[in-house]
Amino acid sequence: MRMDAVRLGRALGFGARHAVKTLTTAVDAATAENPSKSRAASVGGSSAAPDRASRSGAGATSNPTVTKAARTTAQTIAKGQKTKRGLQQGTKRFGEAVWGPFVRLSGVLGLEVSGVFFGIFALFGLGSAWRLRGAWHPGSTNQKQLLGAVAMLVVFGYFCVSSFVRARRRERHR
Repeated sequence: MRMDAVRLGRALGFGARHAVKTLTTAVDAATAENPSKSRAASVGGSSAAPDRASRSGAGATSNPTVTKAARTTAQTIAKGQKTKRGLQQGTKRFGEAVWGPFVRLSGVLGLEVSGVFFGIFALFGLGSAWRLRGAWHPGSTNQKQLLGAVAMLVVFGYFCVSSFVRARRRERHR
């Protein structure tokens, strides 16, 4: 049981570290200045702003202000979209890190519980076969009951063992 708790702790630690790295990257990207100003100008500085400024006769004083505002808006939108993608990716990986081990371990536990129930039925078959062991001789009236008890022992014993084997395989499989 200790190994499972350790593995779960490692998975949670990995998810938490990854979420912090994603958040740190998003904050750095949000506070950094955009290195490709030409791209921001082409995205944010639409051709309508200079046309409108030249048509209104405002001249050179309003055009740089409009362009700067458009760049700032484009940078803010790009940073927001990048932050959103980073948070979505971090949330997805955190969910995988938490739920993946939980689903795997609950499947292992389910196989072990079913193996125990099959083992109980196999023990009933063993007890009945032991009690009826004198009926093995031909001509005995309880011979069919003995064969039924042995069949129950074999079938449920197989299910018990195979269930525990599958649980071990699933536990080792990552």
